[in-house]
Amino acid sequence: MTDNRRTDERVKFISLSSGSSGNSYYIGNNSVSLLIDAGIGTRTIKKRLSEHNVDIESVDFVLITHDHYDHIKHLTSLTERFAKPVYATEHLLNSLENHHHTRGRLKGYKRVLEKEVPFIYKDVSITAFDVPHDASESLGYFIDFMGERFTVITDLGRVTSRVTDYCKISENIIIESNYDCIMLEKGGYPKELIERIRGGRGHLSNHETSSAIAGFYHTGIKNIFLCHLSDKNNTPKLAYEASLRSLSKIGVRVGTDMNLYCLPRKDHICYFV
Repeated sequence: MTDNRRTDERVKFISLSSGSSGNSYYIGNNSVSLLIDAGIGTRTIKKRLSEHNVDIESVDFVLITHDHYDHIKHLTSLTERFAKPVYATEHLLNSLENHHHTRGRLKGYKRVLEKEVPFIYKDVSITAFDVPHDASESLGYFIDFMGERFTVITDLGRVTSRVTDYCKISENIIIESNYDCIMLEKGGYPKELIERIRGGRGHLSNHETSSAIAGFYHTGIKNIFLCHLSDKNNTPKLAYEASLRSLSKIGVRVGTDMNLYCLPRKDHICYFV
């Protein structure tokens, strides 16, 4: 079916960077736009957006998922330079007030969200929800962007029923597929770190992600984006093939029924959804 909407009316999802070296994502069109996290440099964000014909000045606000450095390292330089409001829960904002990357530099920019209560901005509805991860507080986001629905869950140790609920009503899902179990076991990490990663408040393995996808799949899904792949304990091929196998087992034809992508760790890519 041909999409006859003008390009500037269509919703763009841009992965600006995805992984432990820095995370930032853009969702927007010609009317409204937002960033999710700011773990890479402001100049890099500006440059990468411009390469996809997006002016950083047009971004309306920033959502924060949690307070680990690879998600908030450059948040204050972004807010101070471009005066962008920062949305998160009160608990997470308070944590950022005491974080060495952001301490004392968000005054005037903080905006409070309540979990499970939709926040409406223009024609966009955003709902924050809990995800298990070992930060002071970790949030996923369900974003109804003018009828185009996203669930964004970048770091989580296990897939909860609430995560599944939001994925089941979304067309576009950004979900972590962090590590391959064998690579993690044999990669030389200390035992304590391995246990942290796979302990239920760390990260999702390819197997866990692929199993979750089979559980929440519905025919309305258009795109699944596998994010936050480990540089040392995973490869795009392993992550993609794990989820491809899982979808194939339930009769889903990737490339025909829906699209499956691995987001690059240190590069950027734009999708029209």
